[in-house]
Amino acid sequence: MKNQEETVELTRLNKFISHNSNYSRREADKVIEEGRVTINGNPVTNLATKVSPNDDVRIGKKLIKEDKNRMYTVIMYNKPKGELVTKNDPQGRKTVFDSLDKKYKHFMPIGRLDYASEGLILLTDSVDVANKLMHSKLERIYKIKVDGEIHPKVEEAMLHGLELEDASNGAHEKSKIKSMNFEPFVAYKILTNNKNFSKLKVAIAEGKNRELRRFFGHFGLNVMDLKRFEFGGMTLNNLPTGKSRYLTKDEYKDLRSFLNTQDD
Repeated sequence: MKNQEETVELTRLNKFISHNSNYSRREADKVIEEGRVTINGNPVTNLATKVSPNDDVRIGKKLIKEDKNRMYTVIMYNKPKGELVTKNDPQGRKTVFDSLDKKYKHFMPIGRLDYASEGLILLTDSVDVANKLMHSKLERIYKIKVDGEIHPKVEEAMLHGLELEDASNGAHEKSKIKSMNFEPFVAYKILTNNKNFSKLKVAIAEGKNRELRRFFGHFGLNVMDLKRFEFGGMTLNNLPTGKSRYLTKDEYKDLRSFLNTQDD
């Protein structure tokens, strides 16, 4: 029979701090490196340190306690083209955090949209919520415009999935991901279909690295416009480009129901 210590879950220190305080993961790394964090009275500077909920974790004199009932916040942002979904960019390009209010600087994006894409981004102050939503099979719905015709082979792949050894068409030039497996689309609807351009509405249950650009790129179709407007039933509706909002009461209710199923 296992003793209690063997069953206690260990968490990386910076994650524990960011999840149970207003510090971001990067800010947590900084205070750890500065030697301001103690575990059970002992200073730690190793970023790989892990802790249990039973440990006494402090930043200076402030006790950081695990709070399983901690309230979390989720906001929705309508990302315009030309913004990166990241905290900082070494090249100095604009990020979503340059547009968002400073009070959201410690929030985490739930998934990504690339620089040339637009639409719905969810952000939260909870690592747990972010991880559960990011790795969920909740539907992501997009409107897409491609520079050519949707042939039967494209539809077949949308219906039955696609496995590629080389999925580099449509990928970022610096991406190290080459092969990719595409699950069947949850649903799709062809809105316009001709040789010059085609428009589609598609629903997928994943959000892998430039997945849709790679998928259509395999068929020689360049994605001209890509906009996500729904994630797990949460939709942009009339939210203007470049603006954010809190989730509605109904959206929070549905989100809590989903999260509760993930804890079973």
